[in-house]
Amino acid sequence: MAQDSPAPQPLPPLETFAVYQRESRKTWSEIHTDHPIVYPTLGLANEVGEVAGKIKKIFRDRGGQISDADREALKQELGDVLWYFTQICTELGLSLEEVAAANLEKLFSRQARGVIRGDGDSR
Repeated sequence: MAQDSPAPQPLPPLETFAVYQRESRKTWSEIHTDHPIVYPTLGLANEVGEVAGKIKKIFRDRGGQISDADREALKQELGDVLWYFTQICTELGLSLEEVAAANLEKLFSRQARGVIRGDGDSR
């Protein structure tokens, strides 16, 4: 039988961001991150953000028209994404081929079951 969770504590009124900052700190704890996977994971997130930012500006400023210069800039950023992704795979002992094959297997399974669209990892 599942044990009942304790009743949540009432929240103080969030009248200012200072209150939020003080109260949110109560849920914080320092997490040791001295591991070789941390740097490439942060780098990957950063580079993906740079790709997204460049694409956003192509649509915002030029109506989605991708120039040769845009294509070259995106190629450079995508190369950085690939580098960081590869380093993460290496740290996990995974080959790029293994990750790519697993992804295709997942996608083809979803397609065969008619759930290629939708939400959730377990569809």
